[in-house]
Amino acid sequence: MSKDGSTSLNEELLQFLQQSPTPFHAVCNMTNMLEQAGFQRLDEVSTWELKKNGSFFVVRNDSALIAFNVGNGLLLDGGLRLLGAHTDSPCLKVKPVPEINRHGYVQLGVEVYGGALLKPWFDRDLSIAGKVEFQTKEGKLNNTLIDFREPVAFIPSLAIHLDRKANDGHKINSQKELHPIILQSQNTEKFKLDELLLELVRKESRGKSAKQVLSHELFLYDTQPAHLVGLEKQFVASARLDNLVSCYLGCKSLIASNRIHGSVLVCNDHEEVGSASITGAQGPFLKSVLKRLIREFHKEDDAFQRVTHQSVCLSVDNAHGVHPNFPEKHDDQHCAFLNRGPVIKINANQRYASNSQSIALFKSLCNKLSIPYQSFVMRNDMACGSTIGPITATQLGITTVDVGVASFGMHSIRELAGIEDVKSMAEVATLFFDR
Repeated sequence: MSKDGSTSLNEELLQFLQQSPTPFHAVCNMTNMLEQAGFQRLDEVSTWELKKNGSFFVVRNDSALIAFNVGNGLLLDGGLRLLGAHTDSPCLKVKPVPEINRHGYVQLGVEVYGGALLKPWFDRDLSIAGKVEFQTKEGKLNNTLIDFREPVAFIPSLAIHLDRKANDGHKINSQKELHPIILQSQNTEKFKLDELLLELVRKESRGKSAKQVLSHELFLYDTQPAHLVGLEKQFVASARLDNLVSCYLGCKSLIASNRIHGSVLVCNDHEEVGSASITGAQGPFLKSVLKRLIREFHKEDDAFQRVTHQSVCLSVDNAHGVHPNFPEKHDDQHCAFLNRGPVIKINANQRYASNSQSIALFKSLCNKLSIPYQSFVMRNDMACGSTIGPITATQLGITTVDVGVASFGMHSIRELAGIEDVKSMAEVATLFFDR
């Protein structure tokens, strides 16, 4: 990729991260990218008319997306190439009845979504975004995305004077200590979040006559913009790098591919909480789409099994870079470094789905592009995380390799990755789709 291309990718990535505070917004932004590239949106409840060389995408619950190039339609000749990622990130989610009134302050009740690092959420300028379900004056059910955009919430730390042992390892009580302050008023009892949401809905729903807010999925997020940081701007710092980086580069790569062969991008939701949902990797979304795609071009009873047996999936999710302050947390022989190439993630107990066959394929792609690669294995005496990779492999029998960009601060409110790794991973992913 040229210098100008790299600059464009960097700018687009920062914009994508900034404009995607929730899975709903991430999917909306990917939808716009795909439509601008000529992809046609499909509805799961409608009959599909798939044509050779066509490009399509499907959205479920506004938070998960599957896009695919049909290519030449010869899916039995080499199978499909899939790239998997996830749209969700650990954060604080607003409870259904959130209003808390204490000592003249209005606070919001929240619950922890996923395995979030909690300390970084204190003393940040926070906003609120998500999806709101509402009823119109005509009695119809509808929904819209909302984003306050401005800082509207704050979780203040307890001063060191009142907690002299704060730096000695204070354990955060997630039920008691995470309520953000959003308002100070003498009439706190009168504040209702639904009323405020109704005002926003009326502004965001473009003329739809909203009468009542019925439900919402709202998340807190840090308003600090995504930035390139470091003296030489070698790093990208942002919320939700895990795993919006993979969603972005996967979408860009699918669009940039030659579209000759069958290729699929799947961005699941709910990976951070186990993937067990209608939009998660354990749910039926991907299998349903693949069955419809394969059936369109191959009517044989065993076509699905024959195609998936030949298919390969890149499960792209961030990897732990070796932390210079905590090198003892890593296996010395399998350390991953920022800006030194994509990371192949391996685990003997199948927390990652990589095997010798899929690893060899990925390495061969890197070699063709003269891109260095790294191997990551968790220390034997530490628990290993997982991805959608093993789930996808288990559900569909597709050979899978777990890869990703190295990062620091995974599951923090702000993470750090190497910008060169994003570029490299995008190039490998494009070649993967091109074959």
